[in-house]
Amino acid sequence: MTSDESESKSVSEGAWIETGTDQLLARREEGVAVLTLNRPEVRNALGDTVSPALRRTIAHLKDDRSVRAVLITGAGNSFCAGGDVKGMGGGARRPEPPPTPEEVVADLASRQQALTGALYGLPQPTLAALPGPAVGAGFSIALACDLRIAAESAFVSTGFSRVGLSGDYGASFFLTHLIGTSRTRALFFSSERVDAQSCYDMGIVNRVVPDDQLVSESLDWARRLEQGPTVAYSFMKSNLDLALREDLPSCLAAEAQGIVRTAATADHKEAVSAFVEKRDPRFKGR
Repeated sequence: MTSDESESKSVSEGAWIETGTDQLLARREEGVAVLTLNRPEVRNALGDTVSPALRRTIAHLKDDRSVRAVLITGAGNSFCAGGDVKGMGGGARRPEPPPTPEEVVADLASRQQALTGALYGLPQPTLAALPGPAVGAGFSIALACDLRIAAESAFVSTGFSRVGLSGDYGASFFLTHLIGTSRTRALFFSSERVDAQSCYDMGIVNRVVPDDQLVSESLDWARRLEQGPTVAYSFMKSNLDLALREDLPSCLAAEAQGIVRTAATADHKEAVSAFVEKRDPRFKGR
């Protein structure tokens, strides 16, 4: 058995990724990790079981070399409704003695970093597929991905002002960088629903497709990402992130480092050979 055959067999046998709960389903489709928020009865709202599972799974994917692209979606007709509103308002049992305000803030910041922060920081390209509404922290999860594809019936909303909250999980950061501060402020203050076509027009999503084509179109897109030069993609992500907050000399220095590193990869050599031989390259992610 060749090394390629061994790797293919390993991925096939490990099609399902253990998450510790059926509220988050994770499987491999060749080199694509497909994560599905699986609480359709509450529009895939986050909670005390699914959120930690998502954090653990994202941390696992970061170092899994067999995963070359990540697709995250929701079961049923929703992406994610954000936090479970029924669990808000102080109804949960509190520890004794109660934590200080500083401890509460530090804990929440840590949990946010381990979810949307870690998702945003994954080296693999990430794609969110929205079969329906993405609201509040659910919207933040979609925004933390590199790319977004939405069904025609989907919509998004910051949602925070409707429940008297200021926003979390990076929504203000991600949305401001995507569409600018003026539009972001309007969406935060109003919590209006933005339909899929308007999301496309504003630059919130990259593609809109008919509802019945979302699954096939999103998986096809993720597979094309998985078949690309994933080492180069990782450096691209780093460069593009840096461009949001650093000056030109810093970006030029980072690009120089990235181009030197990627020029030494097998994928670059394969791309050059494919160009000379007039064929499509077969990237291996190394």
